[in-house]
Amino acid sequence: MTDLPVIVGIDAGTTAVKATVLTTDGRQLSTARESVRVAHPRRDRAEQSMHEVWQAVAATVRAALADAGEIEVAVVGVTGQGDGAWLLDEHHDPVGPAVLWLDGRAADRVRTWEADGRAELLRRTTGSVLFPGALPVLLEELEAGDPGLLARARHQANCKDWIRLRLTGVLETDSSEASRTYLDVATGEYSLELVERLGHQRFVHLLPPIAQAWAHRPLRSEAAAELGLPAGIPVVTGLVDTAAAGVGLAIADPGQSYAIIGTTAFLGTVHASAADRRTDAGITIATGLDGAVLECLAPMSGTPNLEWARTVAGRASASWHEIEAEARTVGPGAGGVLYLPYGAESGERAPFSDVHASAGWLGLSTATTAAQLLRAVYEGLALSLRECREALAVKGNIRLCGGAAASSLLCQVLADVTGCTIERATADELGARGVGAVGLAALASSPDVAGAAARLLGELDVFEPDPAAAAFHDRQYATFLAIRDSVRPHWPELRTLRQVPAGHTDNEQEPHDG
Repeated sequence: MTDLPVIVGIDAGTTAVKATVLTTDGRQLSTARESVRVAHPRRDRAEQSMHEVWQAVAATVRAALADAGEIEVAVVGVTGQGDGAWLLDEHHDPVGPAVLWLDGRAADRVRTWEADGRAELLRRTTGSVLFPGALPVLLEELEAGDPGLLARARHQANCKDWIRLRLTGVLETDSSEASRTYLDVATGEYSLELVERLGHQRFVHLLPPIAQAWAHRPLRSEAAAELGLPAGIPVVTGLVDTAAAGVGLAIADPGQSYAIIGTTAFLGTVHASAADRRTDAGITIATGLDGAVLECLAPMSGTPNLEWARTVAGRASASWHEIEAEARTVGPGAGGVLYLPYGAESGERAPFSDVHASAGWLGLSTATTAAQLLRAVYEGLALSLRECREALAVKGNIRLCGGAAASSLLCQVLADVTGCTIERATADELGARGVGAVGLAALASSPDVAGAAARLLGELDVFEPDPAAAAFHDRQYATFLAIRDSVRPHWPELRTLRQVPAGHTDNEQEPHDG
């Protein structure tokens, strides 16, 4: 029980939905988690049932409220995975499964757009590179591959917008979500010129109106009954998960930077305006706060590299504590083994864009150990983020969150490889804290998101670079880039070699004398 009003923060990630109850001074009273399935009907596809996502939201909110005890809920905030296509009909019902950000079906169309100049046109307006999970290219791909589905669609709702629609009955988005569609990040509004030059006028009706992140609508009675909340409490528009995590880390001032290592990896830095961007290879997210933008590079695959490597190394049943302990038995450099952390089926989008990108270990021999393989993956993730840091000209400290941030080994490797002090948040559920801060700001007469975020952020663990290890990783980084660039021309052919013709298998035969 608490005398303070509380905030309910909902964070709908790619593989799990979480609901967290926070007091207005930042104490976490409870959290609940529910897994959600990602379907892969084909190797290059990633889809999700919108109804299952909503059911997970209802279940986690009910569970978190039950664990929190006797409370008074003041506001609800929602964040979630970004990009993809979450299409609804005129009744706000899904026309099919959500097509997720990591879906790769539009990879060939991305190459076409890169060749004909449309990708560059999109980048100049939105400030973001094109990748297969971006809405504009996905809409064209769906129109060609499943015209009936797109013909039934009347609305596009990103993940958190779908949840808020179910909560309030109102479909709206915010600047951070709209940034990856047709938004002019310099103006904060949809660019009709971009729509016309892409030939996408037929898709304009799908786009939801843009509201401030702290704008709120009342919780409708049907949803209130389903979640166990009182009807009428405010539900804020919220932010996409990467931006919400930044708010949760109290990142607000130009020049501040933060990283997330979850299903994706991410490094972002705040600029006063879109004119201050440092790279043409990144994603630009309009924050909706006084013209400020978040410039970021978001490698497609973060923790999946570690999860896959754990299985390949024969450690599928080992805990992450055991995996980290084994990796620590090997020093910096992993015995000369390098890992290229480009494990997403749809290729890579940062710090470079290549739909053919592939993961792999290099420098192996018959003497290579499982510990070296594992250590190399930790270092590979850090080397990729170092390349992101250099592209964004990030200086100073980097605040860190995400599932993999629980690994002190990874935090220290990141510090040593990037040369930056790493500040790890000790508080859990930074995305929920971020939209909680937005909700807290919404309750004030003059919203102050930065001030609210500072109230909710807890202590930070600090990891300083080790000078000797940092000097070694400088050498390793140069080798990493050289090897990556040398194999990159062969990635397209490696992709084609994956496509073994149907029925073409190696049949076991008895050896015989020739």
